[in-house]
Amino acid sequence: MNRSLPSLDLLRGFEAAARHLSFTRAAAELFLTQSAVSRQVQALEEQLGVALFERRHRAIRLTEAGQQLQRAAGDALRLIGDAADRIRAQGTPQALTVSCSIGFASLWLVPRLADFRAQHPEVEIRIDANNRLLDLEREHVEVAVRYCPAALAPAGAAKLFGEEVVPVCSPALLDLPGKPLVEPADLRHHVLLHYQMAEKVWPTGAWPVWLETMQQHGLQAAGSLQFNQYDQLIHAALEGQGVALGVSPLVRRHLRQGRLVALFEKRFASPRGYYLLTGRFAAERPDVQAFAAWLRATAERDGAEP
Repeated sequence: MNRSLPSLDLLRGFEAAARHLSFTRAAAELFLTQSAVSRQVQALEEQLGVALFERRHRAIRLTEAGQQLQRAAGDALRLIGDAADRIRAQGTPQALTVSCSIGFASLWLVPRLADFRAQHPEVEIRIDANNRLLDLEREHVEVAVRYCPAALAPAGAAKLFGEEVVPVCSPALLDLPGKPLVEPADLRHHVLLHYQMAEKVWPTGAWPVWLETMQQHGLQAAGSLQFNQYDQLIHAALEGQGVALGVSPLVRRHLRQGRLVALFEKRFASPRGYYLLTGRFAAERPDVQAFAAWLRATAERDGAEP
């Protein structure tokens, strides 16, 4: 540590010039003049007592000594930059990433998120809505809500709620002349909204299964619309475009507000549910604990309300 080290400014000027093999481009990167970078390199060469560049007509080339110093200076500057980034990050609030399905984010989480923000305005939230199962540790995800059967729930996951399936539609459909919706057979007068995925994720949530269960064999609806995202399907139902199979808890808020109505009263329980999971690396963070506690309490309160 007692050795005389070149100044950081001289090394930065040299490293940029060595990387670009141009004083002009190095100067543009460092917001300096070309002559200033040239003087920095000359000062460094004088301190070291060797030439670092071979200067040719409109070109420069590293000497053997310059190549050695470039490798060392590049590594050192990268290490210093990485350390500075980590130190800055320590003083910056970390965003809490929440991974969940698109339908859950759109229909349940986002409409209720203002309540958490009011209680914890200092916590930054990042919603990662997709239908892929992410590895929380590898993807650095603090909180996840998984939709799966109980047997496939991850170890340590806490169940937020189960689900039921019931046909739902806009109240406007109930007033259409000549198109009643009093019993399941009346669905023949209406468009059915289908949720299509690569795999059947709701054994009781597909129209063919529901119609078979209700003994409506061979019922021909007036038409059909297919969606690959569940929230799109529910938005279509809200706009009166047809009848959907509503899955609680995702449609519960719209039912309470009267924007959707449940048909035929009979509901079918699904073997699937929503499970809360926190990343092991973040389990002790106060913001993660606060968000997980809020999720559990909100889910419990939501299920208890009529």
